Amino acid sequence: MPTETGAPQPRRTRVQTVMEVIGTHRLTPHMVRVVLGGEGFRDLAFKDGTDQYIKLLFADPALGLERPYDLESLREHLEIAQMPVSRTYTIRHIDHQNEQIWVDFVIHGDQGIAGPWASTVQPGETISFFGPGAGYAPRPDADFHLIAGDEAALPAIAAALESMEADARGTALIEVRDAQEQLPLKAPENVSVVWLHRGGDFSPQTTRLVEYLQDLQIPDGDVQVFIHGEREQMKAVRRLLVQDRGMERRGLSLSAYWALGRYEDQFQEEKRLPIGKIDPE
Repeated sequence: MPTETGAPQPRRTRVQTVMEVIGTHRLTPHMVRVVLGGEGFRDLAFKDGTDQYIKLLFADPALGLERPYDLESLREHLEIAQMPVSRTYTIRHIDHQNEQIWVDFVIHGDQGIAGPWASTVQPGETISFFGPGAGYAPRPDADFHLIAGDEAALPAIAAALESMEADARGTALIEVRDAQEQLPLKAPENVSVVWLHRGGDFSPQTTRLVEYLQDLQIPDGDVQVFIHGEREQMKAVRRLLVQDRGMERRGLSLSAYWALGRYEDQFQEEKRLPIGKIDPE
């Protein structure tokens, strides 16, 4: 954006943090936790939220690039296809005492970039990322919490449940492949946790989240909503809650974490297009 004198303002420098892989843990057949630590932890400016997300950066190992990546310089001599790419993940847990963060990855075999990295990365290797950012935290004064999502939203859901006051009331719906993908979660006594099993990979035919929400009784009063997942499902949830149930859209934390058949680069590009928008124009 030009200044009053007409000179362009310099682009704001984004801070890139480098952290070390401390270890990995296989949580379920399709989820791996990567623990990150090192001096980079002290540079992180954590936000007031339970969906604190970071944008991990990945580059082709054959290029031999060193972290942190100088993206401005790389743009000058690399083809677009060779530039590092980002993948967005929620921080599952912040361990201030040990100066570590936990990041949980859904694994789909050798598909994608981040999942295979999490499956094979070794202690001592490094990763760099932007963030964290955040936009949601359970409100202590809410009468009821409605939380829902699929595997991609599970880290944020788990963090939200752990942060709630002991007297919180609500329902958390989590859709996963099967019982082997369930994780032990800590939730207030009056917040029910319901696991929905697809019986296989996600597809429009196997997903159960919207169907379950259609029959769910939502009490009157101040209901705080956090629902994140696959893009077309989030569009259906938006229609159900806003158009059919008459809930105020402005108070809902409702967005897509991913889209079926899209890698994140395509998914992010489509956010600017009608197909990528949860809300109609």
